[in-house]
Amino acid sequence: MKNTLLDVDELKATYGQMEVLHGIKFHVQRNEIVVILGANGAGKTTTLRAISGMVETTGRITFNGDSITELGPDYIVGKGIAHVPQGRGTFPELTVEENLKVGAFIRSDNDIKADMETCYETYPVLYERRLQSAGSLSGGEQQMLAVSRALMSKPELLLLDEPSLGLAPQIVEGLFARFKTMNQDLGTTMLIVEQNAQIALAMADRGYVLESGEIAVEGEANLLVNDDAIRKAYLGG
Repeated sequence: MKNTLLDVDELKATYGQMEVLHGIKFHVQRNEIVVILGANGAGKTTTLRAISGMVETTGRITFNGDSITELGPDYIVGKGIAHVPQGRGTFPELTVEENLKVGAFIRSDNDIKADMETCYETYPVLYERRLQSAGSLSGGEQQMLAVSRALMSKPELLLLDEPSLGLAPQIVEGLFARFKTMNQDLGTTMLIVEQNAQIALAMADRGYVLESGEIAVEGEANLLVNDDAIRKAYLGG
């Protein structure tokens, strides 16, 4: 498809001798928000790690029309993909400002300072805490920092792994509202792995459900949220 940003075909991923993904196929259109749902151990995190070049894979991963299947993580970031891992992944000993500068390590343009200011405008609490160590921030603030640091690489595709994990409901609502704003205002395409299916599907354009390393269900988010099987398994109803 002409507007496809990420295309994954027959993707298998292994840890040692254990195959976790069994030939999955999916795509993400430019400017979309796509969510991947599934139980613990279904292969959701592995899917994002495979796209980021962090696990051994076979199959084909195409980004912006180019194969990235054989590339390492640093090269994939340079292609325009940023990954916010589960558990935030900030550098706790560095300050907020230093974390943001690390996020821009692949860049050599003159807009880094301006983009940092945009991060501070988006999350004013980060400006207030800019000289504090990341490890001293609350869980919600660390998640804001992790997302902001990823955005400092100016990605076309943002991968988010369980961004709501461990956060209070009101923090989660604000975080996801900001994701939607980023998608609409910055045009950032997002692929989100999330356990909170209700809030994820409310924001997403489309969704995929992984079961035991295979895609079991896919469809428009507004249809998935009303699917009886999905509701029983992931929405508590």
